[in-house]
Amino acid sequence: MTSQVKEPFQWHGKVERNISILAVCAFLAVTIGGLVEVAPLFYLDNTIEKVDGVRPYTPLEQAGRDIYVREGCYLCHSQMIRPFRDEVERYGHYSLAAESMYDHPFQWGSERTGPDLARVGGKYSDAWHVQHLSNPQSVVPESIMPSYAFLAQTPLSAGEGGTMVPEMKALKMVGVPYTDDQIANADKDLKAQASDSAGDLLSRYPKAQYRSFSGQPGKVTEMDALVAYLQVLGTMVDVESASAQEKLAQEKGR
Repeated sequence: MTSQVKEPFQWHGKVERNISILAVCAFLAVTIGGLVEVAPLFYLDNTIEKVDGVRPYTPLEQAGRDIYVREGCYLCHSQMIRPFRDEVERYGHYSLAAESMYDHPFQWGSERTGPDLARVGGKYSDAWHVQHLSNPQSVVPESIMPSYAFLAQTPLSAGEGGTMVPEMKALKMVGVPYTDDQIANADKDLKAQASDSAGDLLSRYPKAQYRSFSGQPGKVTEMDALVAYLQVLGTMVDVESASAQEKLAQEKGR
């Protein structure tokens, strides 16, 4: 007589051959896996460690960001430096989560037809940005970027009905901590930042840069807004100090 040896995991074959059982098992696996990942988030106030220096965008910077998205700049330029040596040496300190905590939507991206812009703020002068946006090939001969010269001739009509107030109210609803004072003075602050007189701007947005970014004093154009946005990217945070804070927080959480 020959003894019959049972194959291990014979039940697995039965499951694979029965589509109803397989569907139920797959559903249970996905449900359990999803709960394991999602449930802990309900017990956290915030998944991002706050770091010193991060603030909401000024009305002018936010208007510039809107233009950046409108013109599809994110399709060629990412804003996320990964923690790899080649990226850090080329673009600067790797990106921190807190730096984009007020971005709706964030501009991390993965396509780099052009360079990453996460730390472009302060790297070039306003005049360089204006020239580059107006005629990219005059600055970078091998560039395939199109011209955006029209921005310097287009008066800034920010937000809905020429005001940033509705947009800032909407951003506040999704978690951007704009105060009532900042919202009430949005249009005033926008004009002040594009001039040589900051007014009360700095009391609402510490360390905000203010000047005629387009080099056309007395005019507020879409070029002013876009350059103001580019010049603030990567400048809010002392990344070395913030990185140390994040690592310390992670070690405490273990």
